[in-house]
Amino acid sequence: MAIFDLDNTLLGGDSDYLWGEFLVEHGVVEREHYARENRRFYEEYAAGTLDIEEFMAFSLKPLSEHPVAELEALRDEFLQRKIRPVLLPAAQELLRKHRRQGDYLLIITATNRFVTEPIARLLEVDDLLATDPEMAGGRYTGRVAGVPCFRGGKVERLREWLAATGRDLAHSWFYSDSHNDLPLLELVTYPVAVDPDETLARHAELKGWPVISLRS
Repeated sequence: MAIFDLDNTLLGGDSDYLWGEFLVEHGVVEREHYARENRRFYEEYAAGTLDIEEFMAFSLKPLSEHPVAELEALRDEFLQRKIRPVLLPAAQELLRKHRRQGDYLLIITATNRFVTEPIARLLEVDDLLATDPEMAGGRYTGRVAGVPCFRGGKVERLREWLAATGRDLAHSWFYSDSHNDLPLLELVTYPVAVDPDETLARHAELKGWPVISLRS
């Protein structure tokens, strides 16, 4: 099985941050405040200080304020304007390589499923684990359903998925750019650092993990 982080790994950008930018540009959210908070959370994620509960309350609130059909129309435009330009040919070739080897392809990401589900389809992976936004009465509530798919939560969500699907981590790969994914990188057979942040790069060097770039 080959497991992939999404943002800044398979994509040359962060889909969560780009979605926030897109909402600001379209006037869906209050421009100055939302742009400032979007940047703050992105920097806290990079620094390893992100409060995931605070961030999810922020990022899911706009979903609760609009009908699903309207949100999906916005998301279609987002995919064309913000995501297609950050698709990485080398990342798509890596996915194809693992597919040719017979590996099951799984994306695991902290970014919510509303944003990432069409991206996973675009990348033609087999399955997606993401933070799930709660729905009630046909609308998003602004709350998380279950465990956020972040840090140790990624491991928890993956273990639940493995138990449900009957799969295991024998001969498993995991590709990530972020030190936030160290709990899962330590779990798989073949951890790979992809265009890593400084903390992950140092850890990979100490552990002797491969370090690759998909940005060339």
